[in-house]
Amino acid sequence: MSRSFRHFDPGSRILYGEDCLGQLSAELRRVGAKRAVVFCGNTIARSEPGLETVRAALGEFCVGAFTGVAEQSPLPSVEAAARLLAERDADAVVAIGGGSAVVTARAASILYGEGGDIRDLCTVFTPGAAPKSPRLANPKLPQFVIPTTPTTAFAKSGAAVTVEDGRRLALFDPKARVQALFVHPAFLRATPWRLTLDAALDAFAQGVQGLESARREPLADALLIHGVRLIRQSLDDARDGDSDAARRDLVLAAQLIGQGTDFVGAGMASAIGHAIGARCAVGNGHAKAVVLPHTLVFNSAATQGRLAELANALEPGSGGDANALAGTCTAFFASLDVPSRLRDLGVPEEALPLIAADAAQDWFITQNPRAVSAADVVALLQVVW
Repeated sequence: MSRSFRHFDPGSRILYGEDCLGQLSAELRRVGAKRAVVFCGNTIARSEPGLETVRAALGEFCVGAFTGVAEQSPLPSVEAAARLLAERDADAVVAIGGGSAVVTARAASILYGEGGDIRDLCTVFTPGAAPKSPRLANPKLPQFVIPTTPTTAFAKSGAAVTVEDGRRLALFDPKARVQALFVHPAFLRATPWRLTLDAALDAFAQGVQGLESARREPLADALLIHGVRLIRQSLDDARDGDSDAARRDLVLAAQLIGQGTDFVGAGMASAIGHAIGARCAVGNGHAKAVVLPHTLVFNSAATQGRLAELANALEPGSGGDANALAGTCTAFFASLDVPSRLRDLGVPEEALPLIAADAAQDWFITQNPRAVSAADVVALLQVVW
């Protein structure tokens, strides 16, 4: 008997092309917005195309810019952005950048909408119990994004904010989803390839983990399998020469994977990658690429029979064995010159216990297809270090 499932698609609006920013003000008018604040980091604030390009496209709709976006969305940056939204009486946000820009804009909008201490708005992790996110009832500002990297954050409704000791605070509010995505080739083209690659590796790892899930269903499978296959194809093509088409397809693949994992979740590799990124200033994608082959093997007892379609999409004729898929992923990452050990990413051995503790407080650890203990995480980290 087939398993019951529910698939409620929140919908998305994606505009691609050199002329897509010409529709930005129309999209703001569609939601009744008149006072947008632009979010970006210092580099994009000084670049061309960049902040001034978007200001010109917004015209009178732009009432300010927050240029303090930083990697891993640190709490002081989010709080400063929320204050600016209040000062400018903003009714929309436009984020330029990758995951950090999207998450900072989303988290600031949640804090601005709810008020109070951000710690009171976060998901609570209690040992032995499922994570619990408070219901955030107030309206949120509509979100618009001009991407520079292929992050899955475009399709999500959560935000993770980093605090002083390296831990992440998780926020969740479906009202903070992106309203429209403006995929402009010049913004993608101007991004250093290392940042594009890291985001693509992150999306790839999420897609693979989504297909390990016991909650898989046909519509999510279609999104995830094609998204993972498109990343593999686009990164292979990019080795023969970077192209607008490859960068565009990576963004579209990340959108597919972001949507697919909304229904099935991720797992252990994402939890560990997030902890490494926040603690050690390492790109989440590279961290996940190091651990993913090992988590595939760890989960193999629980995922047998689920991975055949993915394995054959990545390596025709390879079968559905998790160990074979782990080998395919290892070879793929090696072809991209991605390190295979955490030490080669600059992760110090003494940080491993803290990384393990942080991973235990990550939403995705609860979605892993096989139950994970603290000892399991420590043991895996020691192997991959």
